[in-house]
Amino acid sequence: MLMVVLVLIGVALVAAVIISIFVRRHGESDAPLPGWTPTDEVFRDPGTDRMVRVWVDAAEERHYVPDGRH
Repeated sequence: MLMVVLVLIGVALVAAVIISIFVRRHGESDAPLPGWTPTDEVFRDPGTDRMVRVWVDAAEERHYVPDGRH
């Protein structure tokens, strides 16, 4: 019984890692939506090694959009 529980935990952990690789990170978008305002904040995303600009929406939520100008 303990072995079954350990195997299920292992499978769940592996699934979580695989899903996290393919699921978009919080706040990341392919392109800005209407109403978003670009900020001066641009940085190199260490996970993807691409330049990303921070945009904010009307609710002051931050969104990260790849910046092709840098």
